[in-house]
Amino acid sequence: MNTKFQVRKVAVLGAGVMGAQIAAHLVNVNVPVVLFDLPAREGAKNGIVTRAIDNLKKIKPAPLGLPELASRIVAANYEEHLALLTECDLVIEAIAERMDWKLDLYNRIAPALAPHAVVASNTSGLSITTLSEALPEAVRSRFCGIHFFNPPRYMQLVELIATPSTDAGVMDNLETFVTSALGKSVVRAKDTPNFIANRVGIAGMLATMKEAQNFGLSFDVVDDLTGKKLGRASSGTFRTADVVGLDTMAHVIRTMQDNLGAGKAADDPFEALYETPAVLAGLLAQGALGQKTGAGFYKKVGKDIQRLDAATGAYVSAGGKADPIVERMLKKPPAERLKLLRESSNPQAQFLWAILRDGFHYAAVHLASIADTARDVDFAMRWGFGVKQGPFELWQQAGWKQVAQWVQEDIDAGKALCNAPLPEWVWAVEGVHGPEGSFSPAQSKIRLHKIEQSLGPVKFSLDANLSSLEHLPLSPLAVHERQPFRENVVGSGAADPLQSGTELYRNDEIRVWTPDGDIVVATITAKLHLISPAVTEGLLKAVEIAEGAYRGVVIWSPDDVFSAGANLESLMPVFMKLGSKGIAPEEKKLQDAMLRIRYAQVPVVAAVRGLALGGGCELAVHCARRVAGMEAYMGLVEVGVGLVPGGGGLAYIARRAAEMAAAGNANADILKFLSDGFTNAAMAKVGISALDSRKLGYLLDSDVIVPHKDELLYVALVQAKALAESGWRPPARVPFPVAGRNAKATIQGQLANMRDGGFISAHDFHLASCIADVVCGGDVDAGSLVTEEYLMALERQHFCALLDHPKTQERIMGMLSTGKPVRN
Repeated sequence: MNTKFQVRKVAVLGAGVMGAQIAAHLVNVNVPVVLFDLPAREGAKNGIVTRAIDNLKKIKPAPLGLPELASRIVAANYEEHLALLTECDLVIEAIAERMDWKLDLYNRIAPALAPHAVVASNTSGLSITTLSEALPEAVRSRFCGIHFFNPPRYMQLVELIATPSTDAGVMDNLETFVTSALGKSVVRAKDTPNFIANRVGIAGMLATMKEAQNFGLSFDVVDDLTGKKLGRASSGTFRTADVVGLDTMAHVIRTMQDNLGAGKAADDPFEALYETPAVLAGLLAQGALGQKTGAGFYKKVGKDIQRLDAATGAYVSAGGKADPIVERMLKKPPAERLKLLRESSNPQAQFLWAILRDGFHYAAVHLASIADTARDVDFAMRWGFGVKQGPFELWQQAGWKQVAQWVQEDIDAGKALCNAPLPEWVWAVEGVHGPEGSFSPAQSKIRLHKIEQSLGPVKFSLDANLSSLEHLPLSPLAVHERQPFRENVVGSGAADPLQSGTELYRNDEIRVWTPDGDIVVATITAKLHLISPAVTEGLLKAVEIAEGAYRGVVIWSPDDVFSAGANLESLMPVFMKLGSKGIAPEEKKLQDAMLRIRYAQVPVVAAVRGLALGGGCELAVHCARRVAGMEAYMGLVEVGVGLVPGGGGLAYIARRAAEMAAAGNANADILKFLSDGFTNAAMAKVGISALDSRKLGYLLDSDVIVPHKDELLYVALVQAKALAESGWRPPARVPFPVAGRNAKATIQGQLANMRDGGFISAHDFHLASCIADVVCGGDVDAGSLVTEEYLMALERQHFCALLDHPKTQERIMGMLSTGKPVRN
């Protein structure tokens, strides 16, 4: 019988940038953690660690889901607290990238380790096998590499690296923990310099720098070309280097220089590529390390961003953009896109073809040595470098054989970064990803060897290769079975969530379906999942269908938006024709739909991933339960367009205040419980994590937070079934007390002071007063009993009146035209 891998406590060794932020993410997901470092030479011996913990509250983007979580990290030092290691089931070493320092630390901690503890080194490229040799033989089977990407809270990728001594069960258990408990996506990497993502990604950045110089392109133009337009991270190449830190990048490059090339650990034909670019060397010499020092390839001067001019060494105005003709090329389908780029005489187009070609070439030459499958390379680049498609995915989509021919022609013509030909396997396949799995050079070699043994010596010809190609499926670990639509690569034939299951209803903006014949799933398909009359109709249909023959409803969509709010643009024709009077009936339909969901005869569960703003937040809070991803950003943001929440959000705030007051003391002052809810709506506060959204009151303690995005639907379905199994009944429709007119007057007095002090505008004052009127219950005595319908009528009245206000109209038009809020 297998023993369950329980992680009751984790030790993180090293309170530097990565160690402290790994510790922060552990407490985000409720894993107790002890953070170690050297004893301080002066003052309290835990000084190094306590300063690192305090600094976590200041870093942007925030490593902590809530600043107060920093107090849950236990500070320790190696001199006084090694005994704490005996309580830890997982020990993550994350000290500086010095082999000698790491080996010395391992010798120090080894006697204190629990006999079952898994030990993992968070290194970006040092040899895991060499590190393991410093540990007692009994520990080596429980030792591996674990490479988090920076910042650990937000970056999806974790690379796990085994040594020849690592027990396979340890790797499986650790992958399960990292996936389900930490919410990360795992790639198993081979123990080679810089593993997969940094090996391919940094080589790609170096190639981009080299080709940019070849084609005479400035850093800002390159970043515009290699950002979102190319399906990569919006920061492009040079801005990404600044954010990561030029010293960090230099360290990874140094690892390549020390280990890759003729006569080194790996004979790499791309050795010349790893030379530190002169411009990077110059910045390092000046101590310009990027964002952390205020200057790198870019520098912020006042409110302006300047870029380095490589020719002069001076900073000049930035803002260079891609040529329109190149932008149009990048919008074409993959095959046409690559053909146009390759054949164009435009330097920007030639540059883009060159870096794509270099990427294909590099990935193909190194696949067999760095990864088990082509899928691992594509996943590593997606999750570690923010690209929409890995190199093999794009290559296959654009036409495998044609692209291979183009790449080889450039190699033969001396245009590539090295003269190594494409590997023979490239010509034997039609693509590397298929329904059966992804191409594995190592497994193909094993299979070819078996063929040679059975048939006698066989030349590694295309015929033999075709008969020996091996494709490996996704990891079969049980933890991945709970991911209904596990992320996969293009070409795998993975199930499309918008086509799966049994469809029960559909219109242009929503799909209602069932994955199992038990629970109904409503998937909003509109852009940003904005709530329109068509979406409202579909949600009501989902509830109706579920009440007739199913046990519950889950509202879920397969991307990073639950719903960004109401679709104001869809109501513009009605407003233009009938004014605010025409909007009132539509607004009432939305409010009625929220109450229909709240009081449905089956449980309705909101699976909240990413944005749930305005109407999206209102939809979530009216559900029976919420299952939220860790990065669930929830809030009532209507004041940004000069409106108040109109889908029951303010009624929810008033009801929750009454419920909390009653739970604490039947005679409690409701205003005390109302204050935060009012402030959140009046200031359009948005939770910066699921934990923060819970603190703001948009998630309850009974709601579930799920670390891994691909487990969200599974957990939501389980929650809906559990509620149904528990004998679900909707809450009783009962009136509740409100704070009344005196509370409203108190709030308005505070608002007047803010207005008169210049902290808010006159229109902000008006909007906040409208919100106060609704959440306090209007012109009634304190403690008056009201219904949700009554409060929603007040919401509707203010919402429609504001639509006629010229200041609100300015805000709405500004948002529709620029996507940014207007302050007036």
